[in-house]
Amino acid sequence: MTRGQKENKSSRRDSSLTSRRRRVPQSSRRFASPLITLLTDFGTRDHFVAAVKGVILGLNPQARLVDITHEIPPQDIEAAAFTLLAACSSFPAGSIHVAVVDPGVGSSRRAILIDAGEQLFVGPDNGIFSYVCDTRAGAKIFHLTNTKYFRNPVSATFNGRDVFAPVAAALSNGVKPNVLGTKITDYVRLQPLKPEASKRGRLKGRIIHIDRFGNCITNITPKDLTAETIAAGAKLKVKGKLVESFKNYFAEKTDRQEKIFAIWGSAGFLEIVAANQSAAQLLNTRRGEPVVVSVG
Repeated sequence: MTRGQKENKSSRRDSSLTSRRRRVPQSSRRFASPLITLLTDFGTRDHFVAAVKGVILGLNPQARLVDITHEIPPQDIEAAAFTLLAACSSFPAGSIHVAVVDPGVGSSRRAILIDAGEQLFVGPDNGIFSYVCDTRAGAKIFHLTNTKYFRNPVSATFNGRDVFAPVAAALSNGVKPNVLGTKITDYVRLQPLKPEASKRGRLKGRIIHIDRFGNCITNITPKDLTAETIAAGAKLKVKGKLVESFKNYFAEKTDRQEKIFAIWGSAGFLEIVAANQSAAQLLNTRRGEPVVVSVG
């Protein structure tokens, strides 16, 4: 083989290698594994979060883990349900969400997997996924029964590590939901998100979450309370207090300068707030308090 033939052969090999490389987008090579998010009431002082992450990474070293929060108040399922709903829409299709606030751990409560909105949710069947299912039609629920994918032995006090973490890892490795369990049609649900409409044209909502700033987040959405209704003179009543001012952002200057006003929050719900103060403290209110909308 002449020198020129060797150079041509080498050139063809380099060209073929370049062509093969071009077939796989850089982003696909870099992000081969889905995101796995973690939401718990474990806190960060103990070993719990690290143990969950260790199990996932042991089964899929390429997993990309994102902490939503580990500061849910202990056993507060409703706070977890709202926080998960508010966060999950920011993640791409294919994301796997592990949510563990589990006061019933070790009991007969089921471990479940939910396939909803091109994302997967893994955790206890105690209502933690209620709000996600309320807002995503066509959710498929699976009771996790295939113990082959659990850690052995399974602790009666730490299913986050021994059941939910390995199941999330299996999903990230391509295992299908129907392999991990059996499809069911029932699951534990919290009070529905949708407000109640009264015969007198009023809308009865409720406070579903109070954030660290004291903003009172209601279950009222723009579909329930339209811009036209607000323009017609909508008023909110909570704890005997009328809220008549609606703003677009906290520092907005309007003709009405009430201390407490309403604003559309980033999670898509109407919030009752106070600029640079806690509306919850000013109103002496808490989660679950009714919020009544009337017009005129």
